[in-house]
Amino acid sequence: MRRFARVALLCLGCAVCSLLYGLSQLALSLEQEPGGGRDTQARDPAAPGGRRRAGSAGRGEAGTERCKNLSLSFWNSYWMLPSDVCGMNCFWEAAFRYEYMKTHPPEKMHLAVVACGERLEETVTMLRSAIIFSIKPLHFHIFAEDQLHESFKDTLDEFPYEGKVYYTLYPITFPSESAAEWKKLFKPCASQRLFLPLILKNVDSLLYVDTDILFLRPVDDIWSFLGKFNSTQIAAMAPEHEEPRIGWYNRFARHPYYGVTGINSGVMLMNMTRIRRKYFKNDMTPVRLQWREILMPLLKKYKLNITWGDQDLLNIMFFHNPESLYVFPCQWNYRPDHCIYGSNCKAAEEEGIFILHGNRGVYHDDKQPTFRAVYEAIKNYSFGDDLVHSLLQPLEQELQKTMHTYCGRVYKVFIKQLTKSIRDLYARRSKGR
Repeated sequence: MRRFARVALLCLGCAVCSLLYGLSQLALSLEQEPGGGRDTQARDPAAPGGRRRAGSAGRGEAGTERCKNLSLSFWNSYWMLPSDVCGMNCFWEAAFRYEYMKTHPPEKMHLAVVACGERLEETVTMLRSAIIFSIKPLHFHIFAEDQLHESFKDTLDEFPYEGKVYYTLYPITFPSESAAEWKKLFKPCASQRLFLPLILKNVDSLLYVDTDILFLRPVDDIWSFLGKFNSTQIAAMAPEHEEPRIGWYNRFARHPYYGVTGINSGVMLMNMTRIRRKYFKNDMTPVRLQWREILMPLLKKYKLNITWGDQDLLNIMFFHNPESLYVFPCQWNYRPDHCIYGSNCKAAEEEGIFILHGNRGVYHDDKQPTFRAVYEAIKNYSFGDDLVHSLLQPLEQELQKTMHTYCGRVYKVFIKQLTKSIRDLYARRSKGR
């Protein structure tokens, strides 16, 4: 009986191998047919436009070169490749890669934003900037007023990045017993960010950004700071000011704040698992409190002394728990204050701006035309267009018109990293990544 089972198992193995061999030969024969055998649209990550007609070319020398240089990936599987790329070898590689990806899905980066009022266009422009350069898949968590949901859905569903971009829409949600107080704190809906660790219970880590943020390099790069946290750090933010002489907190605050000049919460990277577990030191009770316990008592104690709402509450929390904060340099949250009185972000002067933060409404008025020029360039860029000719060169021309302002005098810091990001993106595409 045992011998019969072994023979049956051997026959089954031979049958499976024969089937796979037959499929591979079928694929090879299809690739060798004139015209390539496919007429459907396929995504070509090596082309600047991102799309091309598949099946319009045979497998000549160019196809052989592409077979060597174009690797398979989760969204670049065998059956989605143009017909002039590979044959049997690609089939085998795709088959094994597909099995691997089923058991090892690519890590998604989670990005949250809160949009209320007239913030739809600004938020969509921010999301577009995140998509352009990022490498790993993105999952957007969008908290918005109910009347904005349909517009967000219509816009995001048109983004041509299936498999790379995911999103979830949420209503604005505050604790029912204190919803009115939280809604009117600082700006409408702004304090929603404080409740993200309690709402997104299944999300381990999250990058929160304000709607007026623009990414000039991959989100992957700021996401990598999570790996630099030590065992006590739960969040990362940038200083509110680099120059204490123009700092707000150190001159006017009527409450505790972090460090010398406070922190700005417009770009906030969080390990939310650690936030939910941590017990925070505070000045209200000798007992340490968890995140869900500390928010309302903190608001009740300081609501008459805070100006910037939830950002002030975060400053108070990290004043008492400084070991829990990772501080990243100013070019990761570059604001008008870094240049309107003269350039004071040395890191941006050396490496360029990584993340632009257009607070004070500078994207929508003429007070800081340098910031507005970057916003308009990204807003008007069409996915798939050449980034050099359709984004970078027109932007540089507009920035040169702003040299009568302090920020315009250092306009090159606005395109230094952007230029590198575009170069790196095309280098990845040429390698099929």
